[in-house]
Amino acid sequence: MEKTTQLSVMGGGLVGCLLSLYLAKQGYRVDVYERRPDLRRTDIEGGRSINLALSDRGWRALETIGIAAEIRKVAIPMYRRVMHDKGGNLSFQPYGKEGQAIYSVSRGGLNQALLDLAEAEPGISLHFQQQVLEVEVATNRVTLLDNPSGQAYQINPDVVFAADGAYSMVRLSLQKTDRFNYEQSYLDYGYKELTIPPTAGGEWQLEKNALHIWPRGQYMMIALPNLDGSFTCTLFFPYEGEPSFQSLQTPAQVQQFFRETFPDAAALMPDLENEFFENPTGSLVTIKCLPWHHNGNILLLGDAAHAIVPFYGQGMNAGFEDCTVLRGLLEKHPGDWETIFQTFQELRKPNTDAIADLAVYNFIEMRDKVADPRFLLQKKIEAKISAQYPDNWLPLYSMVTFSPDLPYAEALANGRRQEEIMRQLMEYIQTEEDYNKPEVQQLLQAQLA
Repeated sequence: MEKTTQLSVMGGGLVGCLLSLYLAKQGYRVDVYERRPDLRRTDIEGGRSINLALSDRGWRALETIGIAAEIRKVAIPMYRRVMHDKGGNLSFQPYGKEGQAIYSVSRGGLNQALLDLAEAEPGISLHFQQQVLEVEVATNRVTLLDNPSGQAYQINPDVVFAADGAYSMVRLSLQKTDRFNYEQSYLDYGYKELTIPPTAGGEWQLEKNALHIWPRGQYMMIALPNLDGSFTCTLFFPYEGEPSFQSLQTPAQVQQFFRETFPDAAALMPDLENEFFENPTGSLVTIKCLPWHHNGNILLLGDAAHAIVPFYGQGMNAGFEDCTVLRGLLEKHPGDWETIFQTFQELRKPNTDAIADLAVYNFIEMRDKVADPRFLLQKKIEAKISAQYPDNWLPLYSMVTFSPDLPYAEALANGRRQEEIMRQLMEYIQTEEDYNKPEVQQLLQAQLA
């Protein structure tokens, strides 16, 4: 039965679309306001973030709205990391057990599919090029700007859901209220999207079913496959210093740097100079805040509540998991928004803080440690432990990526405990064969007991 409560979702991106579908399926009428034009009719990617890594938490959310099978048709499984050194030599690290993968998907393609679903849902109305200017928190009055006409107007929904991203205007209004805690921290690194095109025959020039990494200690480049045979590369690079975005000012400097630092990739990037100077440089921010809600009338979720850096591939997945958790609370406490929002915050805040910290840690791992032979040996030993003690040991990456029932905070706590065990074990291990040493097995049994 249709409910009379008026709901507005600010933001028509991935999280906003999924949330609106969940709300509509609960019988609510939902208005979705999106600042940008309809991306199904306008190219608005602009050389920024066109690939996402979809993992089990995200798949679970898509399955609940019946879109998972459709998205799998256009998603590319990545079963392992492939590391490229300066000489073009490759080393490999599987992501999980045999057959487990994360999936490269197009952000725009996934958003379009969700918009199509939302548009087809009778209870949802989509409004594009509508920019939130301010929310009067005490009354829930929202002032919006209709960009085509330049006219401002106001709406007064019963409940406002803020899915308007890391620079949320709804959150900015909440920041002006008493006792609102807010912190943001930027990495001293930016990112830039580059491209490895397909071959003349439309094939991939690198291994297709892998995430490629060029770790270089203080910076790195990664590449994810696309359906057309290309790879979207992302350079994570310091803003200042040597080398940095600041220090590479001419095409000749860019070419020399890439030929020396990423030689095997540079040989496959014919449009490198144009892309380097034409594509924008994005920033990398972590945002934490509290509270996420106000009087049962306003709720922050997704990046508006907990923006994280992309190095665990969990930003979208965490936002989708927000929607999954909220959906369960909507069914458990129908219409009791204050209870729903408070419980949602209590359940999610520790976990989104945990994945934010893990994402920053994984940046260090990806840019530096994956090129370290001792680190790679430790990962092989961890795989042996997991095979020998499957009920007692699961690698941290698998806990985060392939265990959707395990909260992020528990994964982080387990990971720290296991890291301490590994620190002790690795004192006895120089080769894979050392895993079978009696002292290693005895120490492992004692720790796991």
